[in-house]
Amino acid sequence: MSKQRDNIIQFLPKQPAKYGFERVKKRARKGANAQPDLFSPGAEILRLPSKLTPFEEALLFDERNDGRTEGAYRRAIREGDCVDGAYCNLGILLSKAGQSAKAFDCFTKALQHNPRHFQSQFNLGNFYFEQDNLRLARMHYELAIELQPDCASAYFNLALVAALSNDLAAAIEALQRYKALSSVPEGDTVDDLLEKLQRALRLETS
Repeated sequence: MSKQRDNIIQFLPKQPAKYGFERVKKRARKGANAQPDLFSPGAEILRLPSKLTPFEEALLFDERNDGRTEGAYRRAIREGDCVDGAYCNLGILLSKAGQSAKAFDCFTKALQHNPRHFQSQFNLGNFYFEQDNLRLARMHYELAIELQPDCASAYFNLALVAALSNDLAAAIEALQRYKALSSVPEGDTVDDLLEKLQRALRLETS
C-alpha cells in the first residue's frame, strides 16, 4: 500500500493537504453577546476581554509554540471550556510529538463531546490515512465534507483515498471539486493528476 500511495503522491502539489491538520482556531460562539474572535485580523484591540478563557489562553500558547500549551489545553478540558476544540488541538499536539495512540484518543473524545466537530472528523481521516486504513479514512473525510462542504482540503484528501482504493470516478469527482474550491495556485499539477486519473479510468472501462 505504501508504494502505491507514494506513486500517486509524487504527482501531487509539493505540500499535499493530507499532511496538514485542521486546528480549532477560536472558541465557538454561543450567541450575540459572545466575545470577538481574538485572532482574526479585523479584531479590535480595544474590545478584547481583559482575561482570556482557558481555551483562549491555550490557543495563544499554541500560536507561539509555548511549552505550556499541552497543560493549558488540559486545563480547558477540566474546566469545560470549548472541550471539543481543546481535545482536537491537543490531539494535533500529541500527534506531532509522535504519540499516535494518545492523539487518536483525543480526536475520538472530541467527537464524543460533539459528533459534528469538523476538525476532529478531518484529523481522524488523516490519522487513518497514515495507518493505511482507507475505508475509515474515507468515511471520516466524507463526514467532514458533510459538516463543511466548502473545505477544499477534505476533497483533496478524499480524492487521494478514492484513488488508492481504485475508485477512480470518485477520485476524479473529488479532485475536480477541490480544484474549484482551492485558492492555492498549483500550476498544472492538479490538472496533470486529473488527466492521469481520467486516462486510467478510460482504460479501466474500455
